[in-house]
Amino acid sequence: QTRIYNLPQYKERRRELRREMTAPEIILWENLRGSQMGCRIRRQHGIGQYIVDFYCASARLIIEIDGSVHDSIARVEYDDIRDAYLESFGHRILRFTNQQVLNDLSTVLFQIRAAIQKTPSQT
Repeated sequence: QTRIYNLPQYKERRRELRREMTAPEIILWENLRGSQMGCRIRRQHGIGQYIVDFYCASARLIIEIDGSVHDSIARVEYDDIRDAYLESFGHRILRFTNQQVLNDLSTVLFQIRAAIQKTPSQT
């Protein structure tokens, strides 16, 4: 089987992204780190050529926090291609905007917890 997780050529980029997390990512990470959600969640996790914001391996769940850059047509098309690739490995993707994290964190955490509890075989 070909290795797809945390490819060595992207290691420095993953470190850089962890050092430069946005305010919404930091806020969410403080609520996800450790096993607060009942499973281990990693930040800036590599899957193939892509680096996802947060990843729970046991639930095969990717959590993305999107800033306004994701509103452009080109970025939406890129995200669609990226999502299709990630989903082809059986991953589920939850997307939240920066504003959702900043203004309605409790709902974001509720949706993440619900997605973790819903096993992939139930999808």
